[in-house]
Amino acid sequence: MQRRVNGTALIIAALLATAGALAFPVWSYADRSGTGQDKLAAATVATPYGPLSATDRDFLVKVRLAGLWELPAGQQAVERAPTRAIRDAGDHLVVGHTDLDARARDVAAKLGVALPNQPNEQQQGWLRELSAASGREYEWKFANLLRNAHGKVFALIAQVRHTTRNSLIRQLATDANQTVLDHITMLEATGLVDFGAIAGEAADGTTASPTGPPPPDGGVPAAPDAAQPTGGDTFTSRPSTGPGAPTAVNTDRPAPSGAPLTDELVEAPATLAPAPS
Repeated sequence: MQRRVNGTALIIAALLATAGALAFPVWSYADRSGTGQDKLAAATVATPYGPLSATDRDFLVKVRLAGLWELPAGQQAVERAPTRAIRDAGDHLVVGHTDLDARARDVAAKLGVALPNQPNEQQQGWLRELSAASGREYEWKFANLLRNAHGKVFALIAQVRHTTRNSLIRQLATDANQTVLDHITMLEATGLVDFGAIAGEAADGTTASPTGPPPPDGGVPAAPDAAQPTGGDTFTSRPSTGPGAPTAVNTDRPAPSGAPLTDELVEAPATLAPAPS
């Protein structure tokens, strides 16, 4: 009798284990409630151009916001023109964000995303800082406020370009990448960017330990072999920036095409207060 009971218990235990093993894959699906996949699906809507996620929409808004404060900041730099480098950087900001803003508004109209018509509170504060500054302080603030802002949006552009499933957002990310890199290059050409402050701020926001090779010990390491193609193939493409150090990024792109922009999504960017005399 005892053997029969033990045998029954073993059978029941085996059945429970089998049921658990069968149930585990169902429970462990990546898209179950509360997981990253579930949150992505919940915040995503279907469009004729592919799924549109919350990150996609946030990117679209940020492109618009960038133009609303960086375009007037660039215009002020051209009007003040304290140095040729500042004036050239301002010129690129105006031209780049006029173009990029038109593209963002075109994409927003096609996807039905409402866009802001004023810079956010922080950006308005930066505009006030620039308006209140003069001389060397103005030049430094212009170069560093705008260089820091462009650098931070770079990471979002890369994330969106890498992960979006929406073809319009993907193209806008490509356009934004070219524009932002061009502006970063021009701002750095002023010679006023405080790279130490940028690195320090970035380090304060990280928790992971740095990785990579050990620090140099004073010796000269062996030169690595050059990466070269093999075989007899002929290659026709060229590096995008050409030989030597780039001075600007080629942002010559076809104008956005498609349906006209809706009035609800179009408004002139905010303007800066007059420069102090």
